[in-house]
Amino acid sequence: MNGRRIQGFLLAGGAQSVLRGTCNRTRRPREGSILVAPGLDVGLYDAIVTARAVVCGSGGLTGHMQSLCRGRGIPVLRIDEADLTDLVGEVTLDLESQTIVVGPEVRAEATGAWAPGPGPADLGSACAVIADLQDIRTINACGPVAERVDCFFIREEFLCLAAALRPLDSLAGGPARIAGYGQSVADRLCGYADALLPGQRLVLRLLDLRSDHAAGVTELAPVPVEPNPELGLHGARWLLGSTAYRDALHTVLGSLRERLGADAGRVHLSVPFLTDEREFTRIRAHLEVPEEVPLSAFVETPAAVHAAGALCAAGASELFVGTKDLVQFCLAADRTNHLVADSYQTRHPAVLDAMRRVVESARAAGTPVRVFALGADLAHYLEHLPAPDGYMMCTAELRQLLLQGQS
Repeated sequence: MNGRRIQGFLLAGGAQSVLRGTCNRTRRPREGSILVAPGLDVGLYDAIVTARAVVCGSGGLTGHMQSLCRGRGIPVLRIDEADLTDLVGEVTLDLESQTIVVGPEVRAEATGAWAPGPGPADLGSACAVIADLQDIRTINACGPVAERVDCFFIREEFLCLAAALRPLDSLAGGPARIAGYGQSVADRLCGYADALLPGQRLVLRLLDLRSDHAAGVTELAPVPVEPNPELGLHGARWLLGSTAYRDALHTVLGSLRERLGADAGRVHLSVPFLTDEREFTRIRAHLEVPEEVPLSAFVETPAAVHAAGALCAAGASELFVGTKDLVQFCLAADRTNHLVADSYQTRHPAVLDAMRRVVESARAAGTPVRVFALGADLAHYLEHLPAPDGYMMCTAELRQLLLQGQS
């Protein structure tokens, strides 16, 4: 007897094509469960990272929590919110058909979720987008081919989530709490640096906590209510207004120098949500980033695309093309809103043109440039873009590609 089958849309894949588990409808972590939630937010971090799979009623392919799941190889299936109420007890996720079976177990197939595609040699100097220390260990456990990954890229917000830090509360709490926050970040980074192989480095994308995300992890500090947080006070705009963050960053850098010595140079910084080279220059001056500390630019707005050459001339050590946000800003399609999912096109000609301009500008300036790619898009980008110095990928997809190269 077959159970009821609910059709969904796969937001992130996994290593298995069929899996079964018990539904977790709470916001509390339950190891190996299938997390069921109307939507994914930062307050669900602990429940997400302990889940075997996630089922949600809203969200897009490249929302922050969906990206976290993609990096960890946790499948995410979106279904109609009205169908969420039927998910109780044990259910089966069939990722190939993008459905959920409520009722008798579906026999698991032996096939994997990834189809053959590009190999490690196509990545250039690969960059793994990580969420915590486990992701570095996962990549470096792939054997000799892991040496192709010379860079690990982490958002400071994800570092905070993994360390149970509340950054805005700490930064609003006076000198001692500010220094304590900086020391906690440095402690985490030192642990990450210890897991690096020779020739690898770590890039910290400086704090970019949007007001809607901040509200989920902040208990004491005031958080403004913004009508459009994506286009609001975050990224470079927020960094330029915070002296507390500057002081915390000085603690981070000082601790890294003291504890890592020369290896502190393996930890680089990157500026998020930039508009142009003037903002980049002001950021370095305002945060008082020492000249010897590499500071790269994250290109994810059309304005930053236009300024790519100028960013290189202003001293950006490297350019990272943030494809996920670049798509939504080029196409005016919210990447977290499934109602406009058809308009969010990672291969749209306007997006490819923007990416091409950044790569060509960086190569002309002699500045390294890396492009983020979903696993499903990598072959298309390899065919239609000039070669960057390397591609960035989430951990689980990158690991699968690396292992394909050894089979």
